[in-house]
Formats: sequence, C-alpha cells, structure tokens
Amino acid sequence: MSLGDESGTPTGEPRAHGAHAADAEPAEVAEVAAVAAETSAGDEREPKTAVLETVEVPDESDEVLAATAVLDTTATDPVNKLLVTATAWLAQDPDPETRAELRLLIQQAQDRDPAAVADLHSRFDERLAFGTAGLRGAIAAGSNRMNRVLVGQAAAGLAAFLLAEAGRDRPGSIPSVVIGYDGRRNSHVFATDTASIMAGAGVRAVLLPRLLPTPVLAFAVRHLGVSAGVMVTASHNPPNDNGYKVYLGGGDEGSQIVSPDDVAIATEIQKVADTLLVTELPRAAYETAPESVVQAYVDATAAVGNAPRAQVNTVYTALHGVGWDTTRRVLDAAGFALPTLVDAQIAPDSAFPTVAFPNPEEPGAMDLAYETAREVNAELIIANDPDADRLAIAIPDADEPSGYRRLSGNEVGAILGWRAAELAQAAPGDGGADGTLACSIVSTPALKAVADAYGLAFSDTLTGFKWVSRAPGLIFGFEEALGYLVNPGTVRDKDGISATVALLSLASELKADGSTLARHLDAFAERFGYFASSQISVRVTDLSEIDRVMVRLRESPPAMIGTSRVDHIDDLSAGFNGLPASDVLRIVLADDSRVMVRPSGTEPKLKVYLDAHSTVGSLAERREVASAALAELDRGMRALIG
Repeated sequence: MSLGDESGTPTGEPRAHGAHAADAEPAEVAEVAAVAAETSAGDEREPKTAVLETVEVPDESDEVLAATAVLDTTATDPVNKLLVTATAWLAQDPDPETRAELRLLIQQAQDRDPAAVADLHSRFDERLAFGTAGLRGAIAAGSNRMNRVLVGQAAAGLAAFLLAEAGRDRPGSIPSVVIGYDGRRNSHVFATDTASIMAGAGVRAVLLPRLLPTPVLAFAVRHLGVSAGVMVTASHNPPNDNGYKVYLGGGDEGSQIVSPDDVAIATEIQKVADTLLVTELPRAAYETAPESVVQAYVDATAAVGNAPRAQVNTVYTALHGVGWDTTRRVLDAAGFALPTLVDAQIAPDSAFPTVAFPNPEEPGAMDLAYETAREVNAELIIANDPDADRLAIAIPDADEPSGYRRLSGNEVGAILGWRAAELAQAAPGDGGADGTLACSIVSTPALKAVADAYGLAFSDTLTGFKWVSRAPGLIFGFEEALGYLVNPGTVRDKDGISATVALLSLASELKADGSTLARHLDAFAERFGYFASSQISVRVTDLSEIDRVMVRLRESPPAMIGTSRVDHIDDLSAGFNGLPASDVLRIVLADDSRVMVRPSGTEPKLKVYLDAHSTVGSLAERREVASAALAELDRGMRALIG
C-alpha cells in the first residue's frame, strides 16, 4: 500500500475500522467541567461554592460510575483549587482504571489527607512536557502523567499542526499519519485513540497491523510517504512508563521532530487542553496497514548484510519486548541461522518480570542471556531493548564472572563505523570513499578517527537520533546508548534489528577468516588508537538536584579534574559551533581527554561521559595509558558532582 497521494483517495486496500467514538457526555459531567473551568480561570468574578455530591462519568461499557467530590470553589484554599482541577480532569477521563484511581485520591484529598494532596500536586501542578522526544512518563491519572486524556490531547494537537502545515504548503491536500505501538501497558489503546481522534480531525490515519518494533514505524513513515508517524513506546524505561514519539515525513525524511516543530505541536496540544474536553473530540474510522508494509521492512533490512560465509553460534533475548518476531523474519531472509532464545524473555510482557529495568545497559538485565549462552557455548549474545530500536552485544570473555562481556555502545559503534567506511571505500566509483559518519557529541571520538582515515566527512550532533539522522550525506550514525543507524536510505532512526544484521555479517566474515569480534576490537585499537570510555549515571528523585550540579559547574568551573588540568570548557547552553542550544558542558583536558555533562532527556538522571585515548606504543601500552587516564577522570568527576 502506498499513501504517497495525499488527496485523500486510497491507493491501496487497507482495512477500515469504526470510529470508536466516545459516549456522549452527560449533562452532569458537562456541568462539572464548566464549573471547574470557570473556577480555575483565575478571573475576578464573584467566587462560587459548588457541592458536587455525584459526578457521573460514562464507562466505555456504558456503565455509569460515580465520583464523589465536594468542592468549595471560593479560591482561598489551594487544596480546593487543586480539587477543582482534578475533578475537571476526572470528568473527561475515558479510562476506568485511571478514573477510579483519581476518584479515590480526590476523596482522600477532600479529607485533607497529606499524602493524597501531595500526590495530586505531583500529578496536576505541571503538565507532562511535549518536546523533541515527544511524551514519556508514568501511566497514571493527571496532566503530569501518561494517560488517555493526555494522549487524546496530543493526538488532536498533532492533527491540528499537520492540517495547518498542509493548508499552508499544499492547499486542499489531506495530511496523513501512520501509527505504531509496542507491547507496553496501554500502548494499543493509546494508538487506537490516536488513530480515531486524528481521523476525526480530518487526517488520514493508518494503524500498523499489530504490535511491532519502533524501527518498523520509522520505516513505514518513508515507505508509505505519509506526513507524520507516531510510535507509542517508552523504549527501555521502567515497566509502568509509556511514551509517544513523533516523526515527520516530507522534507524531514522520516526523522523524529526537532525544534521549532516540537514547539508548534506543543502549542496546538495546549490549545486543545485549554479549550476542549477529550470526550468532545470527534472520532472517525481509521485504516489498518497491510502486512506487506512489515514484509517490505523485512526485505530492506535483510539486504543490509551479505550472505553469511560462516554461521555464528548466537543467543538472542528480546527483554520481554516486541523484537523477536520481526528479527526472526529478517535473519531468516538474510540467510543467518536462527539463534538460541532466552525463552523466559522472548514474548512481549508489559510487566518485564525477569528484569528490574528492561534496559540491556542496566546491571542484571542480561543475566539470563549469559546463563543461556554458557549452556550452548555461544560465540555471541544479541539483545534488543523492548521496542527493538537498540542493540546490545556480548562476547566471550574468560575474565568476566559470567563468562561474557557486554560491549559498550562506543565499541560497537566504532567497529560498525569501520565496517561502513570499508563498504563506502569498496563502492563502485573513482572517487574513493564518500559520505558522512556521524555520532552524538557524547559518543566516543573514535568514529572521527575512522572518518579521517578514510577521507569521509564527520559530523557530531546533539544527543538523540533526531539529530544524528539529519547529518548530510549520512552513511552510518550511532550514539553510545546502544543506538545505531546502518541503513539511512530506508530508516531515519536508530534500528536494533538492522544493526543486528550488520553486526552478524561482520562476525560471520571474521569467523570465516579465522578471527573474532574480540580480535577485531584489538585490530581497531592498533589502527586508530585505543579509545577508553565510561559513564557516570546518577539517578535522582528530585530533578532540581541536577539543575544545582549544572549551575555549580558553570558558576565555579573546575581547573582540575583529579590530577588532570582542564584546558577549556565549552558551554552549549547558547549553542556552539553550529550546534543548537543544549544543556551540555564539554570539558576538554590538557591531555586531550574529554568529559561531557548533561541531564538525561528521557529519565531523571544526570549523565557524565568520560573519554580518553592513546595512539602511542603497543596495544598493551595504549590500553594502559588510556585506561589510567579514564580512571582518573572518573575519580575526579565523582568528587566534583558529589
């Protein structure tokens, strides 16, 4: 199916779905919403008192549920203001679970229960911000959580943005959107809400046929020629989180949104939140994409690798995510033997029962994979995160207690970048290697060394594939957080499945030539230098702690980090060397080591990235010098950030 024609005339035969319209709002709910809106408007009208003994809210099963709320709307008590806001939210919440949760909190807060009042403040004092990463947060009731009200507002706001863009650039055209979802809690209902609300607004909405990896959605944006894409996922966040990523087609070529589009979309979302109830949003029928879209992704991704010259004994885990079914089809199409599976983690499970955090970078997440690998004497372990846009690799290592060592994202990125450079050099033509290698500014400098050696362009970007994917002439991009883009001609986002094919192809070639990935890493260090990297990640419960650290480093910049002298500090808060403004500090040491400090964009963490390298002496000497410098950076930065 092709959606390249935005006139609104179907060019394929998608399956249509009903409007799934919300039940009409009863008068009682409308009255509650009106009173709440009037009270919270902050004007100078005569204060009112409203006693709302029973707020009737329709369940999707037509059952009427009662929410008790007794509100004094004289605006002198901040708790009453909070109750008015919460009750207005309750009146438009179509989700029985979050509605019951909020109703109980309102009742407890009416009795001035301190915990309930604090919880309501946490949920309603702020709004979950829509930015370049879309939305991401814990599933719960409230404007500062992920839920069906917030998603409905986001869908309507995105629709308004797309309609305005189409009206300005292509008058009379109908914008289109493709929507995907993973196996997390509420992903399917968030996706269908989005589809029906955007269709109701006049956007042609197409839902992917079932739960699928994020890279399939990113692929579908370009493959179907749509105006935008939405992926419902929280990637590797904790189990109760979910999120909402937005991609743009057209000139953005299927990349995630960047500024100023994020601001424009957020403005439209806020307009919806300020003026409409989610229960008032029109809904309409949406389409379901055919399985041929998934098959097209499988075919394109299988072509990333060459036919294997040797099969590698591999173990695979999906970490309870949606990666395996698509990965299996890709590996089979590419000619690779199917791996041994970590059975306990292979099926989608939104509870992620075997891991504390469903992130292969987190301690313990790959323990079951190590256990399985030992049983079958595996040569390689492959792990995708829950939405399969990231790839983790582990190789045998007798010095590790588990018998395996997980390679860092920088190590994998460096050798995949080397592979990309080799492929570019071998491509037909008289001009030698051509194209751009790109990585985020917090990733290893090793990729630049590869680009320089092969005469390729190099681009360092802000963190996130929304930036990496936009590097001009890109042939390969990565970021240290296990994200790799090996096929920018078809997908403009990190893709853990295509990266799996590229890595397996490399491992197969090495095995056929009598080598291993471990030896290949040594060969990289001998040719380009030994690059040592590590990270300090500080999880906080109070985000102001991160702000205090960043302010302190700016106001009192360090002259030394450990025993190493600081040469200069680049503050990217106002932009730097063509990079957009970002809350990042780059500290460059006199020995050319580097420290990057930034808040995480998706989690409550302060992240510190440490890099050191050496190009002098034997491999052992290079490793020793770089490792010692890295250890000193780690010691010094831990002392600085406290």
